[in-house]
Amino acid sequence: MSYQAILLTSFGGPESPEEVAPFLERVTAGRGVPRERLVEVSRHYLALGGVSPINAQNRSLRTQIQSSLVERGIELPVYLGNRNSAPFFTDVLKQIYADGHRKILSLVTSAYSSYSGCRQYRENLAQALSETELTGKLEIHKIRHYFDHPGFIEPFSQGLASAIRELLSEGFLTSEIEIFFTTHSIPISMAESSGPPNRRLEFNNGVYVAQHSAAATCVMESVQTTLEYLLPAWSLVYQSRSGSPTTPWLEPDIGRAIELSAGCGKKAIVIVPIGFTSDHVEVIWDLDHEAKEIAANLALRFIRVSTPGVAKNFIEAIADLVAERMGGAESKALSALGPWPDFCPKECCPNARKELPTIAEG
Repeated sequence: MSYQAILLTSFGGPESPEEVAPFLERVTAGRGVPRERLVEVSRHYLALGGVSPINAQNRSLRTQIQSSLVERGIELPVYLGNRNSAPFFTDVLKQIYADGHRKILSLVTSAYSSYSGCRQYRENLAQALSETELTGKLEIHKIRHYFDHPGFIEPFSQGLASAIRELLSEGFLTSEIEIFFTTHSIPISMAESSGPPNRRLEFNNGVYVAQHSAAATCVMESVQTTLEYLLPAWSLVYQSRSGSPTTPWLEPDIGRAIELSAGCGKKAIVIVPIGFTSDHVEVIWDLDHEAKEIAANLALRFIRVSTPGVAKNFIEAIADLVAERMGGAESKALSALGPWPDFCPKECCPNARKELPTIAEG
């Protein structure tokens, strides 16, 4: 399939203290998030200078993707657009169209299926096309979910193997170590409706949890091959809950999981943020500050593995996905769940409030 440009599609973040409050209001509009939670999260951003690292990380990611594509002979410009901060989708789409492009491929910085991680972006882009009067003039497709692509898995595997080696060299026994794979908690109803209907039927709680479990399993299998000895126990846990306290969300929370780990006699924990592509504020604050503090108070040794960021194998994975979509490379997937389809059916990851137009619907 032929494309003329790539749109790196991301969440966005504030770039000054003055932008924090407006940014959070855009993020939580219509979601019923308590005011106290907004105040709390704003303090997280302000404690880090009011600047989210996600935008600088994505600018670097865009540059690296562009270079990797050029090395493969793929001459496609790469643009960056955000859901919640500048450069906003409307502005970027107008620029893309003005530059003469008519068919583009969106790469979302979320590797998994869920309403907030996939369909909402597809709704946002459809809305941006409408607002710019580019509907029918500019066609946008989306790169498939890549939760089990080797290049996404490898940075986590390398980081985890290094962490285990470090703990063993410090004298910890394998039985004293516990591994926690973390991802963003979402409402249970959203998790249960994640993915296309025919795939949701395969699992008790939708594909969101299944995809994360598959990715974590792929990481553990890769580490097992590298280290060739019995590995510590692991589990999938959740972080960054932000919704109404009356709505059930996925659990256990990472903080509670750490407490239970200490109660079971563990002496060291390794956190692998499998649900994230970069070290943004939720990763830094919720893990490097809050989770680390809980572990310290319980006298637990704490190591947090880095996200893929701009690791070479992750950049190559993105180039693989672009080449795959253009018909120049085979599909790669490490789990039985993948490779995921290129297009999402209409009923995939539904909007619980209101059905809205989307892009990239198959």
